[in-house]
Amino acid sequence: MWTPGTGSWPSARIRPSRCRDRTRSAARRPSRPDRHPHPHPHPHPHPYPYRHPHPHPRGETMSETAIRDDRAAGRLEAYAGDEVVGHIEYFVLESPARALVPVHTIVEPAHEGKGIAGSLARELYAMSAREGVPVAPLCPYVVKWAARHPDEAPAADPELLSAATAWLTAHPGRF
Repeated sequence: MWTPGTGSWPSARIRPSRCRDRTRSAARRPSRPDRHPHPHPHPHPHPYPYRHPHPHPRGETMSETAIRDDRAAGRLEAYAGDEVVGHIEYFVLESPARALVPVHTIVEPAHEGKGIAGSLARELYAMSAREGVPVAPLCPYVVKWAARHPDEAPAADPELLSAATAWLTAHPGRF
């Protein structure tokens, strides 16, 4: 018996078990091969799909962000309201073939971790598909993003990558 005020059981042999002996109860139950052991797919189904109370760790989601292309400045920009929260700097390679060449992806520190850089990369590849030109990524983030999303980002042509690197070397003050 538990003694009030002591906070513990006097001995282990009289302490009640907290879990049932499953092997003994299973042995007593008759086998029913025509039925699944649990009548429901999950023993305690949740009445509605679980949604985390805070869907994004930092509050703002990408649905509140708009992406605009400023071709003259060579920037694909993400806006939250009137504020630029991230951008990809790129240039358009003309020779040996026309291509979009992303060089840097930058997201403001207050907006990191919200999927902005990934959305910018996705929009860059969507823009290239709409225009019918390939992407030759020199930006390390876009290279990694493209490797993780091969269905959205076709592999870059090595000849275009070397031409883009040569163009960037010839124009050192541009980026």
